[in-house]
Amino acid sequence: MMRNGDLENRGGTAKGRGGYNNRNGNYQTSYYVENSESQWTSWLVPMIVVANVAMFIVIMFVNDCPKNHFGYRKQCVAKFLGRLSFQPLSENPLFGPSSATLEKLGALDWSKVVHGHQAWRLVTCVWLHAGVIHLLANMLSLVFIGIRLEQQFGFVRVGAIYLLSGIGGSILSSLFIQHSISVGASGALFGLLGAMLSELLTNWTIYSNKIAALFTLVVIIVINLALGILPHVDNFAHIGGFISGFLLGFVLLFRPQFGWLENRHLPASAHLKSKYAVYQYVLLLAALILLIVGFTVGLVMLFRGVNGNDRCSWCHYLSCVPTSRWSCNN
Repeated sequence: MMRNGDLENRGGTAKGRGGYNNRNGNYQTSYYVENSESQWTSWLVPMIVVANVAMFIVIMFVNDCPKNHFGYRKQCVAKFLGRLSFQPLSENPLFGPSSATLEKLGALDWSKVVHGHQAWRLVTCVWLHAGVIHLLANMLSLVFIGIRLEQQFGFVRVGAIYLLSGIGGSILSSLFIQHSISVGASGALFGLLGAMLSELLTNWTIYSNKIAALFTLVVIIVINLALGILPHVDNFAHIGGFISGFLLGFVLLFRPQFGWLENRHLPASAHLKSKYAVYQYVLLLAALILLIVGFTVGLVMLFRGVNGNDRCSWCHYLSCVPTSRWSCNN
């Protein structure tokens, strides 16, 4: 997980959305998918990585630290990069731009979304990163998670999960974090992680070593969400993205149950099983209803200016737990 420190400029604070700690990224090799189908060629995930890197270069070009910090006592970092050099580490320890630049280019800002009618920030913030460290963590995570999913399910379904999960993370973040800006793709990344979990559950019959796979995936999810309670990590974006992706997985990633593929070329009278199990249809319908209700209620509450902390007095602990070593005031 990456933490985006205090990026202070004109009183602004940027909360970075941490990435997926993928030390066990290849966990799927621990189980085997029965009836494996032909794989898709992954091109969307590499394109998303390229787009994020290109966007970060644009951010740094617009930031132009040497011009904005000319004559300041604290100098820009890596000045040999010219206008692409980074803000002083005391302002941004992740080697990136100022909060003002991120805000200018589309960072998630509750006030601007609600009162400035800039709903597009719910999407644009997913494509912005607070620094090189933040960008690398998220893009490496995306490669490990996304390429495997895209090879199995194609770019349309994975792209839809990535985008909608990012928006879901932005909505929940805006409801609970209203005094600082937020950037990063990890809401979308947690959505892919959630989709992997629901995919395993809804396609339970086609996997061997089910328990080991489920245990490994749950441990990875718990660790990453637990790291989100550190200060300056937007864990609400993680949670919102994860829930969105988890529900979308039931809708978009279900596959024929075990035994159907082998029998599909036999006469209809010889078919022993239907293509999909009843529980798959039940999960799909329930998840679709929850998605529609969740997004509708979230957007209505957001644009009415509701502060989620007023409705849930303890929810702020989901994003930051104060200790003797740090405060959660910012």
